Amino acid sequence: MKNQSLSLWGKVSVGFMLFALFLGAGNIIFPPELGQKSGNEFVIAIIAFLITGVGLPLLGVITVAKSGGELQDMAGRVSPMFGIIFTSIVFLAIGPFFAMPRTGTVSYELGIKPYLSEAVANSHWPLIIFTVFFFLITSFFALKPTKLIDTVGKILTPALLIVISALAIKAIVTPMAGPGEAVGNYIANPFGEGFKQGYLTMDFLAALIFGIVIVQALKGKNITHHPTIVKTTIFAAFVAAAGLALVYISLGYIGSSSVQTIGFIGDGSEVITKSANVLYGQFGNILLTAVIILACLTTSIGLMTASSEFFYKLFPKISYNKWVFIFALFTTVISNFGLKSLIKISLPVLYAIYPLAIVLMILVLCSRLFKDARAVYVVALIFTAFVSIYDGLKEMGVKFSAYEKFLNAIPLSSLSLGWLIPAIIGALIGYVISLSRKN
Repeated sequence: MKNQSLSLWGKVSVGFMLFALFLGAGNIIFPPELGQKSGNEFVIAIIAFLITGVGLPLLGVITVAKSGGELQDMAGRVSPMFGIIFTSIVFLAIGPFFAMPRTGTVSYELGIKPYLSEAVANSHWPLIIFTVFFFLITSFFALKPTKLIDTVGKILTPALLIVISALAIKAIVTPMAGPGEAVGNYIANPFGEGFKQGYLTMDFLAALIFGIVIVQALKGKNITHHPTIVKTTIFAAFVAAAGLALVYISLGYIGSSSVQTIGFIGDGSEVITKSANVLYGQFGNILLTAVIILACLTTSIGLMTASSEFFYKLFPKISYNKWVFIFALFTTVISNFGLKSLIKISLPVLYAIYPLAIVLMILVLCSRLFKDARAVYVVALIFTAFVSIYDGLKEMGVKFSAYEKFLNAIPLSSLSLGWLIPAIIGALIGYVISLSRKN
């Protein structure tokens, strides 16, 4: 086979592309917010955040690469219908409903709005006009998915890393006053709160669907040999994970060290905006604008590509290009609801599906131990759902005191891992069922 390998720089470029696809709106605004709110508990909180914001995405990409399939194939091990429904929910959440609209809204609120007069900024038209252009540009690049390595990995990502490094180095060399006291849930449970904040990046869900993007990009380089694709994808995953960890720690540190200088704000977008201004003055705002728009644009392109590819396979009568334009239009409309509304609406869904996705990934990785028995997947996910779906309902304000008291008694619930023990018990019960069926 010809051209069935990449040079070291070629592999690094794939890693850069994956890093840029992950680094979007939430990745920029949530670490500074965590830094401010966690205060003197920052180290514990950021470690927990890195577990869900970096560790899980890394495992997600590796799982998808090694399993040789896509998320639908993995979820289909429960049942074909579950595979379609669960995968569709993940793609809609990570695509046109939540994550993709957030890229446009954050780009506007952090990159454009600070330069507008108060009268203009309070109008709806600037956001509408900006998001229309933003998602038109997204669509333009998404229509050429095989060019993503050249476009994102070799051009946009190096520029993005240079700008982020400038902010981080300045914050370390000339640090601001220092952290304040922890507030809210960070006082009693910094690990659990940091762990849940990692959900908000949606990176783990993205990891389960970016496999499509990587495969398409590698095919554009004439690489179709499956073992080569797997090795390249895993290498890229480690490059992306290293980049994400450095960015999260840097931005979290900026937030943590900013309290005594800019005051306690608690809103990640304002924290990073004012911190950039303190560190670099007016030039800091220009740097931040470059970071935000580059980061959000690359993520938006990746999400648009992955979502359109999936729904084109699901409904082939509608062409890939048409799906791109459908999602671009829908996403433009959703993004105009505003950042706070998008985050508030997305939380219940994320709390409900994140543990299910984590358990599914772990079971796929360990499938040889139980010979891929369907009962293990089914019972483990049912037990997980009893906890995770209630967490989603609780975030919506729906509570049942007796049931909540029962869930709070489960070990690790205080660390936001109350679903873990039920998942393990469910997997063991499912394994016993599979053995009894064989006997």
